[in-house]
Amino acid sequence: MAGTLPAPSVTDDYAQRVTKDLAENKGEQERVRAELARLQSELVELEKSEVLLTKMQEVLGGAPKPPTKKKGKSKAAAVPAARSNSEMSTKKAQTSGRMAGAQKGAPPRKSGEPTWLDRTTAYLAGQSEPKSAAEVTSALAEAHPERAVLAPVVRNALEQGVAQGRVERSKQGRSVFYTSIAAAAPESPDTAQS
Repeated sequence: MAGTLPAPSVTDDYAQRVTKDLAENKGEQERVRAELARLQSELVELEKSEVLLTKMQEVLGGAPKPPTKKKGKSKAAAVPAARSNSEMSTKKAQTSGRMAGAQKGAPPRKSGEPTWLDRTTAYLAGQSEPKSAAEVTSALAEAHPERAVLAPVVRNALEQGVAQGRVERSKQGRSVFYTSIAAAAPESPDTAQS
């Protein structure tokens, strides 16, 4: 054993690994910065195209839609976090499904007609126990045979109700159930006082 070379210390190994990881991190940061700059310039070009197309639509006599971006915002607005590949593929699937649904020819909602959110919360308000999205969908399909009731639309309306505080979501195992906040409120006298 006296003739063998001394083993490198653990600290040296970690220092080398950290140095390598740091270099990779800096390289990745540069790559992301370049991609961000490219995307920002692409966004500027798209915004210019939107303005041009809006003007062309006005000239052609179409009703222009107001631009979605306010002109007072600066270019250095906060950039949202990058999406993972699974999120992007899910988003693409949702978008393609939405486009397919739009092409099926479902009649648009008439003015004064309740939204899906209103319909789902009204249905849940009349229920004494939590309901799954599938149960809500089938009940709305029976109640509104003149409308095409799609499960994703009902699910989105339920989640919108959760986000707005009109619907409460609960999980039991892998199942998700929804209850109207108005229906759940009489059970708790403390919430009525506040």
